[in-house]
Amino acid sequence: MSVYTTVSKDELTAWLGDYSLGKLLELQGIASGIENTNYFVTTSTGRFVLTLFEKLSFEELPFHMNLMAHLARHGIPCPAPMANRYDQFLKVLNDKPACIVSRLNGKSTTTPTLVQCYAMGEMLAQMHTAGQSFSHNMPNPRGKLWRAATSLQVRPFLEENQQELLDTEVALHAKSAQLCLPTGLIHADLFRDNVLLEDNRIGGLIDFYFACTDLLLYDVAITVNDWCMNTDGTLDIPRTQIFLRAYHAVRPFNEIEHKSWQQMLRLAALRFWLSRLFDLHLPREGELIHAHDPRHFERILQNHIATTHVVWL
Repeated sequence: MSVYTTVSKDELTAWLGDYSLGKLLELQGIASGIENTNYFVTTSTGRFVLTLFEKLSFEELPFHMNLMAHLARHGIPCPAPMANRYDQFLKVLNDKPACIVSRLNGKSTTTPTLVQCYAMGEMLAQMHTAGQSFSHNMPNPRGKLWRAATSLQVRPFLEENQQELLDTEVALHAKSAQLCLPTGLIHADLFRDNVLLEDNRIGGLIDFYFACTDLLLYDVAITVNDWCMNTDGTLDIPRTQIFLRAYHAVRPFNEIEHKSWQQMLRLAALRFWLSRLFDLHLPREGELIHAHDPRHFERILQNHIATTHVVWL
């Protein structure tokens, strides 16, 4: 959630003319994250988040808008898109598709407790369950083809041992047989900074713009790789187990998911190592840009590969 496209108060005031959200009082750029342009917006009627989409097109975005509305109707705390007077969630702002959504209460954490990990595991399973009745599908845009293409783009920036690691992992996951694992709606980016906590309660899940249809266990692995990780890139056993047990109590894992757990952890680490390498070495121009260190997920991937006893329930 960086600022690539600058929006002035005058420009936003004009844009808000088609909405019944009151008078603009404050506009503040959000520097965290790396994919879209985001601002906190305060009006005389409430607090909102404005998003300008730097990559997603008008054709792709209805999936994400309708998904958030669907999940909200099923009790999942997520941003609610605001419709304008034409009953549209999307409208052009400074030549980009843009939307404005409700701003949820709570704040993210950098050091989740066992209780918070339990709450997150439970909430992720509830979201996956609610997503089973969502009728739209979106193939993962950061799947096998993206991994292959992106690895070629970032490879020249890596040392020889890193190139070997990257080539091996991309080939491994490209050749692996299609796993017979449960699929459905996944968030695909539920890091700690995309979850708002109110004490030990999940107050909101945000940033659904990587959401797609894929393996549910992959989404679990993405989340565990951030929520249950030690500073040295190894899994914290108590946090991992309590997260998985909380999830399992809502949507039970099957035996094939158990056997595929280490593979999913590695795939999830590879995906974010690749994207962080790309953002570091091939960045877009922007006013406020926050690029994450790719070495973090390189260490996580190496540790998953070296692990002989995988943490499970």
